[in-house]
Amino acid sequence: MISGTAMNKNVERGKTTRAQLIEIASRLFASRGYDRTSIDAVLAESGASRGSLYHHFKNKEALFLAVVKDASARASRPAAEEMRAAPDSLAALRVGCLAWIRLAGDPAVRQIVLIDAPAVLGWQRWRALDEQGPLGTIRGLLADAAHDGGIEPHHVDAFARIVLAALNELSMMVAHAEDRTKALATAESAVEEFLDRLLAPVVHAG
Repeated sequence: MISGTAMNKNVERGKTTRAQLIEIASRLFASRGYDRTSIDAVLAESGASRGSLYHHFKNKEALFLAVVKDASARASRPAAEEMRAAPDSLAALRVGCLAWIRLAGDPAVRQIVLIDAPAVLGWQRWRALDEQGPLGTIRGLLADAAHDGGIEPHHVDAFARIVLAALNELSMMVAHAEDRTKALATAESAVEEFLDRLLAPVVHAG
Protein backbone atom coordinates (compact mmCIF):
# COMPACT_ATOMS: atom_id res chain seq x y z
CA MET A 1 0.00 0.00 0.00
CA ILE A 2 1.37 3.44 -0.95
CA SER A 3 1.75 5.82 1.98
CA GLY A 4 0.36 9.35 1.90
CA THR A 5 3.87 10.79 1.80
CA ALA A 6 4.88 8.63 -1.15
CA MET A 7 1.67 9.51 -2.98
CA ASN A 8 2.29 13.22 -2.43
CA LYS A 9 5.81 12.88 -3.77
CA ASN A 10 4.49 11.08 -6.86
CA VAL A 11 1.95 13.84 -7.43
CA GLU A 12 4.60 16.54 -7.08
CA ARG A 13 6.96 14.63 -9.35
CA GLY A 14 4.19 14.35 -11.92
CA LYS A 15 3.47 18.08 -11.75
CA THR A 16 7.15 18.87 -12.16
CA THR A 17 7.46 16.58 -15.17
CA ARG A 18 4.35 18.05 -16.78
CA ALA A 19 5.59 21.60 -16.27
CA GLN A 20 8.99 20.68 -17.69
CA LEU A 21 7.43 19.12 -20.77
CA ILE A 22 5.28 22.21 -21.36
CA GLU A 23 8.27 24.53 -20.92
CA ILE A 24 10.43 22.62 -23.39
CA ALA A 25 7.61 22.12 -25.86
CA SER A 26 6.82 25.86 -25.67
CA ARG A 27 10.38 26.73 -26.66
CA LEU A 28 10.39 24.25 -29.52
CA PHE A 29 6.95 25.18 -30.83
CA ALA A 30 7.90 28.88 -30.68
CA SER A 31 11.17 28.45 -32.56
CA ARG A 32 10.22 25.68 -35.02
CA GLY A 33 6.46 25.88 -35.31
CA TYR A 34 3.99 23.06 -34.71
CA ASP A 35 4.62 21.05 -37.88
CA ARG A 36 8.39 20.94 -37.42
CA THR A 37 8.29 20.03 -33.73
CA SER A 38 8.04 16.31 -33.03
CA ILE A 39 7.31 14.39 -29.86
CA ASP A 40 10.77 12.84 -30.25
CA ALA A 41 12.33 16.31 -30.17
CA VAL A 42 10.50 17.15 -26.93
CA LEU A 43 11.59 13.85 -25.38
CA ALA A 44 15.20 14.38 -26.44
CA GLU A 45 15.28 17.85 -24.86
CA SER A 46 13.48 16.86 -21.67
CA GLY A 47 15.01 13.47 -21.01
CA ALA A 48 11.53 12.21 -20.10
CA SER A 49 10.32 8.78 -21.17
CA ARG A 50 7.71 8.38 -23.88
CA GLY A 51 5.40 6.73 -21.35
CA SER A 52 5.75 9.69 -19.01
CA LEU A 53 4.85 12.16 -21.75
CA TYR A 54 1.83 10.15 -22.87
CA HIS A 55 0.71 9.83 -19.26
CA HIS A 56 0.21 13.61 -19.22
CA PHE A 57 -0.69 14.23 -22.87
CA LYS A 58 -2.44 11.71 -25.08
CA ASN A 59 -0.86 13.08 -28.25
CA LYS A 60 1.06 15.99 -29.76
CA GLU A 61 -2.08 18.07 -30.17
CA ALA A 62 -2.94 17.71 -26.47
CA LEU A 63 0.58 18.83 -25.58
CA PHE A 64 0.22 21.79 -27.91
CA LEU A 65 -3.11 22.77 -26.36
CA ALA A 66 -1.45 22.83 -22.94
CA VAL A 67 1.32 24.98 -24.41
CA VAL A 68 -1.22 27.42 -25.90
CA LYS A 69 -3.01 27.79 -22.56
CA ASP A 70 0.28 28.26 -20.73
CA ALA A 71 1.56 30.82 -23.26
CA SER A 72 -1.68 32.79 -23.06
CA ALA A 73 -1.64 32.77 -19.26
CA ARG A 74 2.00 33.86 -19.05
CA ALA A 75 1.49 36.61 -21.60
CA SER A 76 -1.58 38.02 -19.84
CA ARG A 77 -0.04 38.35 -16.34
CA PRO A 78 1.77 41.70 -16.82
CA ALA A 79 -1.32 43.20 -18.45
CA ALA A 80 -3.51 41.94 -15.61
CA GLU A 81 -1.33 43.82 -13.10
CA GLU A 82 -1.56 47.01 -15.14
CA MET A 83 -5.32 46.60 -15.45
CA ARG A 84 -5.71 46.26 -11.68
CA ALA A 85 -3.88 49.56 -11.26
CA ALA A 86 -6.13 51.40 -13.73
CA PRO A 87 -8.42 54.09 -12.26
CA ASP A 88 -11.65 52.67 -13.70
CA SER A 89 -13.06 49.83 -15.77
CA LEU A 90 -12.80 51.58 -19.14
CA ALA A 91 -9.19 52.55 -18.47
CA ALA A 92 -8.50 48.94 -17.51
CA LEU A 93 -10.12 47.77 -20.75
CA ARG A 94 -7.96 50.14 -22.77
CA VAL A 95 -4.80 48.94 -21.01
CA GLY A 96 -5.71 45.31 -21.60
CA CYS A 97 -6.57 45.79 -25.26
CA LEU A 98 -3.33 47.62 -26.03
CA ALA A 99 -1.31 45.06 -24.08
CA TRP A 100 -2.79 42.18 -26.08
CA ILE A 101 -2.11 43.91 -29.39
CA ARG A 102 1.50 44.48 -28.37
CA LEU A 103 1.86 40.80 -27.49
CA ALA A 104 1.26 40.00 -31.15
CA GLY A 105 4.82 41.22 -31.66
CA ASP A 106 6.20 38.68 -29.17
CA PRO A 107 7.75 35.80 -31.17
CA ALA A 108 6.40 33.04 -28.92
CA VAL A 109 2.86 34.43 -28.72
CA ARG A 110 2.90 35.15 -32.44
CA GLN A 111 3.93 31.63 -33.46
CA ILE A 112 2.08 29.58 -30.86
CA VAL A 113 -1.14 31.47 -30.15
CA LEU A 114 -1.78 33.45 -33.32
CA ILE A 115 -0.31 31.42 -36.17
CA ASP A 116 -0.32 27.76 -35.17
CA ALA A 117 -3.21 27.56 -32.68
CA PRO A 118 -6.07 28.42 -35.09
CA ALA A 119 -4.68 25.98 -37.68
CA VAL A 120 -3.93 23.13 -35.28
CA LEU A 121 -6.90 23.41 -32.93
CA GLY A 122 -9.40 24.64 -35.47
CA TRP A 123 -11.22 27.95 -35.34
CA GLN A 124 -13.98 26.74 -33.02
CA ARG A 125 -11.63 25.33 -30.36
CA TRP A 126 -9.34 28.34 -30.61
CA ARG A 127 -12.36 30.61 -30.22
CA ALA A 128 -13.55 28.55 -27.24
CA LEU A 129 -10.36 29.51 -25.41
CA ASP A 130 -11.44 33.14 -25.74
CA GLU A 131 -14.83 32.25 -24.29
CA GLN A 132 -13.09 30.78 -21.25
CA GLY A 133 -10.68 33.69 -20.78
CA PRO A 134 -10.62 37.20 -22.27
CA LEU A 135 -14.27 37.42 -23.28
CA GLY A 136 -15.38 37.13 -19.67
CA THR A 137 -12.88 39.78 -18.58
CA ILE A 138 -13.99 42.19 -21.32
CA ARG A 139 -17.65 41.54 -20.51
CA GLY A 140 -17.05 42.22 -16.83
CA LEU A 141 -15.29 45.53 -17.48
CA LEU A 142 -18.05 46.65 -19.83
CA ALA A 143 -20.67 45.62 -17.28
CA ASP A 144 -18.94 47.91 -14.77
CA ALA A 145 -19.00 50.71 -17.33
CA ALA A 146 -22.70 50.11 -17.93
CA HIS A 147 -23.35 50.27 -14.19
CA ASP A 148 -21.60 53.65 -14.13
CA GLY A 149 -23.65 54.87 -17.08
CA GLY A 150 -20.82 54.64 -19.61
CA ILE A 151 -22.68 52.35 -22.03
CA GLU A 152 -26.17 50.95 -22.45
CA PRO A 153 -26.55 47.78 -20.33
CA HIS A 154 -28.21 45.81 -23.12
CA HIS A 155 -25.13 46.33 -25.29
CA VAL A 156 -22.63 44.77 -22.86
CA ASP A 157 -22.45 41.28 -24.35
CA ALA A 158 -22.51 42.48 -27.95
CA PHE A 159 -19.86 45.13 -27.27
CA ALA A 160 -17.67 42.54 -25.54
CA ARG A 161 -17.79 40.33 -28.63
CA ILE A 162 -17.10 43.29 -30.91
CA VAL A 163 -14.03 44.25 -28.88
CA LEU A 164 -12.73 40.68 -28.79
CA ALA A 165 -13.24 40.20 -32.53
CA ALA A 166 -11.44 43.46 -33.25
CA LEU A 167 -8.49 42.46 -31.05
CA ASN A 168 -8.23 39.05 -32.68
CA GLU A 169 -8.26 40.51 -36.18
CA LEU A 170 -5.70 43.19 -35.37
CA SER A 171 -3.47 40.65 -33.62
CA MET A 172 -3.61 38.45 -36.70
CA MET A 173 -2.79 41.45 -38.88
CA VAL A 174 0.33 42.14 -36.80
CA ALA A 175 1.34 38.48 -36.58
CA HIS A 176 1.21 37.98 -40.35
CA ALA A 177 2.58 41.37 -41.43
CA GLU A 178 5.89 41.60 -43.27
CA ASP A 179 6.67 44.82 -41.39
CA ARG A 180 5.40 43.98 -37.91
CA THR A 181 6.72 47.20 -36.36
CA LYS A 182 4.64 49.30 -38.73
CA ALA A 183 1.64 46.99 -38.38
CA LEU A 184 1.84 47.17 -34.59
CA ALA A 185 1.91 50.97 -34.62
CA THR A 186 -1.13 51.01 -36.90
CA ALA A 187 -2.96 48.48 -34.72
CA GLU A 188 -2.29 50.42 -31.52
CA SER A 189 -3.56 53.64 -33.07
CA ALA A 190 -6.63 51.85 -34.43
CA VAL A 191 -7.44 50.32 -31.03
CA GLU A 192 -7.22 53.73 -29.35
CA GLU A 193 -9.58 55.33 -31.86
CA PHE A 194 -11.88 52.29 -31.94
CA LEU A 195 -12.35 52.35 -28.17
CA ASP A 196 -12.84 56.13 -28.18
CA ARG A 197 -15.65 55.76 -30.69
CA LEU A 198 -17.22 52.59 -29.28
CA LEU A 199 -17.19 53.77 -25.69
CA ALA A 200 -18.05 57.43 -26.19
CA PRO A 201 -20.35 58.73 -23.44
CA VAL A 202 -23.95 57.72 -23.91
CA VAL A 203 -26.11 60.65 -24.94
CA HIS A 204 -29.82 60.23 -24.27
CA ALA A 205 -32.22 62.10 -26.53
CA GLY A 206 -34.47 64.60 -24.83
